[in-house]
Amino acid sequence: MNAVGIMQGRLSPPVGGRIQCFPAATWRQEFGRAREAGIDRIEWIYDEVGPNPLMTDAGLAEVRRLATATGVEVRSVCADYFMTDPLLDVSGRSRSSSVEQLIRFLERAEAASLSYVILPFVDSSSAAAVPSLDGMREMLRAVLASTASSAVELHLETDLEPQVFSAFLKTVGHPRLRANLDIGNSASLGHDADQEMTALGSLIGSVHIKDRVRHGGTVPLGTGDADFDTYFRQFTSLRYRGPFILQVARSSEVAEVEWARRNRAFVQAAVDRASAAVA
Repeated sequence: MNAVGIMQGRLSPPVGGRIQCFPAATWRQEFGRAREAGIDRIEWIYDEVGPNPLMTDAGLAEVRRLATATGVEVRSVCADYFMTDPLLDVSGRSRSSSVEQLIRFLERAEAASLSYVILPFVDSSSAAAVPSLDGMREMLRAVLASTASSAVELHLETDLEPQVFSAFLKTVGHPRLRANLDIGNSASLGHDADQEMTALGSLIGSVHIKDRVRHGGTVPLGTGDADFDTYFRQFTSLRYRGPFILQVARSSEVAEVEWARRNRAFVQAAVDRASAAVA
């Protein structure tokens, strides 16, 4: 089965009422909690909360030690930093200071032997809100050229229509640029699962597991409008080998480790149904 990971912070109580941020006080404990929940990976968060251990050699060594001790890998980062310090201005032009920060961070990602970094172009950094994607296209080409010796992929999470997103990735045309598919966000945007998978297909490099109601917020898995059965049948048919990262709604009634265990079981059940349907 594909690796099942969890977004960093989801194995700790919320910090300051935020649903997602780097858990500065408890990130070490999350490795053991992930192992207890049967989780294979932690998707790291890089945001304005610090200090972030990935940014120092000593911190990175500690991350590696904990990963080795628990068997829980860190192979990816969600770069929420660029939600508050966007890579594009409101006109769609690149912001040089933010782009320079991204290039520096990708150097750290390479040092950490990460597979990919997710760049969110949603909400406050919405791709759909800019008048033209030309600036975004040129910015990404420049970043990829500046990090040409790196093996770290960039996975874009956007609120673009699937056909537009697919065409955009193809016009950039770089093997290290791929799509992050957030199932819950797609449900909220009203995307059709079959049409989205047909449009993006092999361009998908990573998947966030989430459920949302259409035009609404995040809800527990299976209680919103996400068409999990169709997505997982498509993943199976396309032989998607990337990870499934739990980015689910929090529970106020169930402890974090048990909640993660239940959500992992939900993914396993969806994979099993898809395998039976496709066989």
